[in-house]
Amino acid sequence: MAKAARITGTATAKGAREGKGAKGTAVRKARKAAVYTTLTVEVRNTVAMVVLARPEVHNAFDETLINELTRALTALDADDAVRAVILLGAGRSFCAGADLDWMKRAARYGHAENVADATALALMLATLAGLSKPTIARVHGAVFGGGVGLVAACDIAVAAHDATFSLSEAKLGLIPATIGPYVVEAIGARQARRYFLTAERFTAAEAFRIGLVHDIVPADTLDARVNEILGALLLAGPQAQAAAKDLIRAVARQPIDAAVIADTAERIARVRASAEGREGVAAFLAKRAPAWVPAALRPE
Repeated sequence: MAKAARITGTATAKGAREGKGAKGTAVRKARKAAVYTTLTVEVRNTVAMVVLARPEVHNAFDETLINELTRALTALDADDAVRAVILLGAGRSFCAGADLDWMKRAARYGHAENVADATALALMLATLAGLSKPTIARVHGAVFGGGVGLVAACDIAVAAHDATFSLSEAKLGLIPATIGPYVVEAIGARQARRYFLTAERFTAAEAFRIGLVHDIVPADTLDARVNEILGALLLAGPQAQAAAKDLIRAVARQPIDAAVIADTAERIARVRASAEGREGVAAFLAKRAPAWVPAALRPE
């Protein structure tokens, strides 16, 4: 079992923490200069924690949160000092879906305004799902509507036993459209037929059974489990992880035909010849940790 990677406490090696070169410096300055009203963003030990910070409304979406989350995720993906991103919610809930005031404003929109508004949400979800770095949803409390979409768009989701889920749109005469591709990919069309249509609430245990979350734990061990997963993620090559995510997108739901066979052969040949691939194999043969492993996770 991999060592846990603490998301609090002393930072790892300076080089890993700060990144290298002019590009890394520019990205870090831009990140530090960014001001968010609906989020808090902090990088510790090469791990970015993106906190939905509207606890008074259970971290519900509005136009501002959608815009800020898109900007924050884009900046973190460009930051070579960041190895992984954790998405979590402040207060009692992860995310309760759409903000009521936002819904009131949207009710007065014309078609063009509604399309623009929905497109912004769709682009935010696509940004999260398309991140080159591993993403973890730390899930607790209420997870409704768009909040379920955030969970499904992350690579890994860990939920507290007391989390409660609902794809609640149909109760309002709406549909889970922009989140639909990610939720259907996570739980499958058969389960989506039930929960899209009934809009019923379901437990963390059911979310685990249908594949929405990967793990469920008692609330008081949620951070420990997330840290344990981070420990495993930080042992793997960052470029390999980005390439693996791209591979999944390329081959999912595709027939294993000549084109896929040729493409996958080309991908592994390219990765084997990369600097990271050569370093990983050399480290394995020499029985040492690869250069990308943080000092705190290296064998003593």
